Amino acid sequence: MMGASANRGVILPFLLVVLIWSSTWIVIRDQLATVPPSWSVCYRFLLGGIGMALFARWRRVPLALPWRGVAFATLLGLAQFVLNFNFVYRAEHYLTSGVVATVYALLLIPNSLLAWIAFRQPVSRSFIMGSMVAIVGIAMLLLREYRAAPVAADAVLLGIALSAAGLFSASAANVMQGMDIARRLPMVAVLTWAMLIGSGIDAVFAWITVGPPVVEWRAGYLFGIAWLGIAGSVITFPLYFQLIQRMGPGRAAYTSVLIPVIAMLISTVTEGYRWTPLSLVGGLLAVVGMGIALRSKAA
Repeated sequence: MMGASANRGVILPFLLVVLIWSSTWIVIRDQLATVPPSWSVCYRFLLGGIGMALFARWRRVPLALPWRGVAFATLLGLAQFVLNFNFVYRAEHYLTSGVVATVYALLLIPNSLLAWIAFRQPVSRSFIMGSMVAIVGIAMLLLREYRAAPVAADAVLLGIALSAAGLFSASAANVMQGMDIARRLPMVAVLTWAMLIGSGIDAVFAWITVGPPVVEWRAGYLFGIAWLGIAGSVITFPLYFQLIQRMGPGRAAYTSVLIPVIAMLISTVTEGYRWTPLSLVGGLLAVVGMGIALRSKAA
């Protein structure tokens, strides 16, 4: 699938990212019961930032960054750990976790387009054709959601808009990790500060919009925060950004093809997602289209 890059240094991180992130979508869904989304996002990345700092100390990675590094970490934190996840958590109010994950399968497209703009990485005709096929598939899944969702139609459209906004925020953060400054700075230190600064911005935003902190002491909620903060953040983000730097933003987005497949299966079991001919064909087209696009990028 990844040609010469298919070695142990790529395959194991790739599989860990896919398996862990596939599970995080349904955990996010469980976080929406009592605590306002912005506070849940804040707790997740505060825990993630602390975990990253401990990991840096264990690896003896210095956390001090030059001012340009702090500025870069701040922008990365704003894009990835504030905008992206605030949009995602709110999108799952209106769409099933598997459908939101499937929308994120389109991450390859803005990743590759932004990489073309920023780094002049080529975009082939087969990539464009595969992307169009995937977009048609995603559109069919969203049409099924629009028709069958138990909430009002305008709420489904809002969920789609929030998912799209989160998608572009995540893509901006992904491509930032391919910049020269990101390659010169210790990744663990950058991610530590990005998560901590991001959680601080999340806290300010949450306090202004919904008031003081709210905590749900339910075991499932606390375990979810721990899973999202440690497994879904401390373990996976360094691995994923390492994949971006080794493979490029386009190829690293292979994860976005496999994650929604697993996430949709989880959603089927836990959320009672019902497959129809429309959603089956849409899901198949999304996966096939992404596969075509990514094969062209690999070639």
